[in-house]
Amino acid sequence: MAGIDAASTFIPVCIAILTISDTRTAAEDKSGNLLEAMIAEAGHTLAGRKLVRDDVDAIRGTIQSWIDDRAVDCVITTGGTGFTGRDVTPEAVKPLFEKEIEGFAILFHMLSYGKVGTSTIQSRACAGVARGTYIFCLPGSPGACRDAWDGILKLQLDARHQPCNFVEIMPRLEEHRKG
Repeated sequence: MAGIDAASTFIPVCIAILTISDTRTAAEDKSGNLLEAMIAEAGHTLAGRKLVRDDVDAIRGTIQSWIDDRAVDCVITTGGTGFTGRDVTPEAVKPLFEKEIEGFAILFHMLSYGKVGTSTIQSRACAGVARGTYIFCLPGSPGACRDAWDGILKLQLDARHQPCNFVEIMPRLEEHRKG
């Protein structure tokens, strides 16, 4: 049965947040603020937070710097996952993935469909792993961030979640580089 094993030990994850927007300022970053609050409430550590414009180089450069930082376990982006001309988050981030987590997008859309119906089709939420760092790209709305956190990330980033979770396999993400 899926759920939290109370007998297991919680392991905090170091998570960085990247907000991607041409229109928001740090003061107006409701999605980033919400993610930061949910991360803290869950007992994780905020490893960094930044806001960049919808620009492939700015997005990729920031995420690459966090991938290179061994103190960052996970990056969550918010914004830029639509398909208007300025929405370039998947184009910026997917080339960094060594492995894509296809199930994340599928599950996100299933959860989102229950809230916003067919409008979920307008999101290109995605996730992957790069050099041992998890990367989750979420839409820019607070509702979408809450859905992704509450419905997927809160559980998968908790080492006590059974039958399996992302935390327990973190030490093995780079095993192909050893030897």
